[in-house]
Parts: sequence; C-alpha cells; structure tokens
Amino acid sequence: MNERLVDVERALSSAEADQLVDRLRDELAKRYGIADVELFLVDYRLAALLPLGEGEGVTRPGHPAWRSFDHQSEVEADGALFLPVTMRGDRLGVLRLAPVPDDDTDRAELARLSTYLAHEVEAVRYSTDRYLMAARARRLTLAAEMQWELLPGRSRSRSSFALAGQLEPAYAVRGDSFDWADDGHRLWLSAVNGSGEGVTAATLTSLATFALRNARRGELALADQAALADQAVYAHYRGEQSLAALLLELDLASGVVTAVDAGSPRLLLLRGDEVSDVELEAQLPLGMFDGTIYRPQTFELEVGDRLFVVSDGVYEAANQGGTMYGETALTRFIRRSGRQAPLDAVRALLGELRAHVASDLADDAVVVCLDWSGPKTQ
Repeated sequence: MNERLVDVERALSSAEADQLVDRLRDELAKRYGIADVELFLVDYRLAALLPLGEGEGVTRPGHPAWRSFDHQSEVEADGALFLPVTMRGDRLGVLRLAPVPDDDTDRAELARLSTYLAHEVEAVRYSTDRYLMAARARRLTLAAEMQWELLPGRSRSRSSFALAGQLEPAYAVRGDSFDWADDGHRLWLSAVNGSGEGVTAATLTSLATFALRNARRGELALADQAALADQAVYAHYRGEQSLAALLLELDLASGVVTAVDAGSPRLLLLRGDEVSDVELEAQLPLGMFDGTIYRPQTFELEVGDRLFVVSDGVYEAANQGGTMYGETALTRFIRRSGRQAPLDAVRALLGELRAHVASDLADDAVVVCLDWSGPKTQ
C-alpha cells in the first residue's frame, strides 16, 4: 500500500476528535499539494450541505457538491474536486479539494481518504458536538434531539440490501422513528408511528425502541421482541399511552420476511412497475393492554423488490385547503421511484410532501425504503 496514503490515514486516526478536517488539511497540503480542503455535511432535512467551518451552505440543486452527494461519485468543477464522504452507505456529506491533481492515482487515493474521513467522523460523534452542530441549519427541538439520537443512521448498504430512512419535520419531529440492524444473515427493521406531543412523545418512542433493541440483542424471536416492548410500555404507562409499530426480519439469503404488525405504519411493495399493499394481520399497538401475545407472519421478496414503510403523516399530509397527499399520489410516487437509490427516493418523497403542504409538515412522518438485491452475504 502507498506509504503516503497510510501516513495520512494514521494521522487522521490519531487526530483529536474535533480536529479531523484540520489535520487532513495539513496532511493533504504536505503530501498532495492540496491547499484548499472543506468538508460539507448534509443537514438533518437533507436539504443543504453545510460547511464545517465558516462559509455559505449549498442548497442549489445541480451544484457540483450536490451532484457528488446524489450520484456518490467524484465531480470536478470550478477548479475543485468534490468527493462523497460516505460510510457503509451512510452519506455524511461531501469533501471539496483544490487544486485538482492531474494524476489518476492521486485522485483514487483522495477518494479513499474521503471514505476514511467518514469512518473517523462517525467514530468520534459521541466525543465532540462539532460535526453534529455543523450539520444543523437551525436549532433542533428537545424532542427532535432525542429522536435523532435514537437512529442507527440515515442509510445503510451491503451487497444484499440497501435501505434509508428519514424523519420529518426534521428539526421538530416528536414521536415517529425507525431502527435497524443486521448481522450479515438477517436484517431487522422497525418503524414506530408515535403518539403524543413533544418530549412526552419522544420519551414513549425511546422506551419502545430500547425495549425492542434489548429483546433483539437478547436473541428473542420477532414476536417475542414485540411482546417484551409491549410489556415495557404497559408497565410504565398502564395503558394510558401506546404506540403503533411495524417489526420486520429479513432473511438475506432467502428473501423471506417475518413481520409483526402492531397497529403499524403502512407497508408497500414495489415489484417491477406494480405497487401493492403488503397485507398483514393488524394486531394491538405496543403498550395498549397487559400481556398481549403477538403472532408473526411471513412473506417472500423477489430479487429487485423494494419495500416502503410510511407512517400516516405521509399520506395524510394536508395542504391549507385540507387536501391530503393521499394514497393515489403515494402509489404514483413509489411506482416511479424504482431507479432511485433508497436515500434519494426517501428524500424525493418528503420533498414532494413539503411541496404539497407548502411548508414543513404539521404531523410527524417517517419514511423507510428497503431494496433487497439477492442472496448475498458478503
């Protein structure tokens, strides 16, 4: 391996948590002759690329930084090189470098370093607030702060699947949330359609999410995960608060999905050009009654299938005239989303919703998009 590349990676791994980009700037100037280094982080709403330091954010569609982010590829423009900063499918932002090196080997090494930077930024996210604060176009509400800290990321990919999720209104979300994890053989996905307002809603969702994680990490079957979370919520609220949830477990080798519908968000399937509802047995929301027993169901995905999980804040989003976005528009969008990557599809759907209501959403909305690409485990 190129010693110069190893030296930069070693310098990044030993840098102070808040000084990653400063250290990268020094190393690239010394070893690659690059004097201008700037990191742009995507904001919580997926609507702006915000600089880590001083300067203006990038909101204009078609800007080279957005082209690099959207297409996940290098873009050369205006004497600068833009590289995606992405870790295992989770898009954090874009790195801008200038001047642009002529050597293809240098460019390949810089692309690798942008990925390495993503790993380092993610590794220090609990050590410093610098990167989280830089990604905010405005202040989060306390409830939104709690909800975003719950998330496993915004997107994830490996050879057998790709998925992405987003919460809206991003800076003031209350109770809707999602969670996921995988072990190379199975993917677990949950979506919660929360209830209540503000911190009360966020607290209820947090309790349910941690209960589900605890059960999953205890290697309980999916229905037992739902039952444990149900018991945890009921024990705390005694039936005065409950929340709807959808739990999925995808076998990555076979495409078989095990599901528990606890009064869940909607689940829609895109297969080819056809969109259909995945019909599941509706069961009681988590925490409504003591000792609820949940029953799992199964269905099978085909290679290339796409699943959308949406809460009622999506299709019930209404404009000032009271017209809801509706199921017809949702189906139409999903049908034409097939060529978009999951994060792009999620972002486009929520952008369409905001255009429909001509403002931020009044109600919480969660959207998760999952593609299964076949029986691969590596």
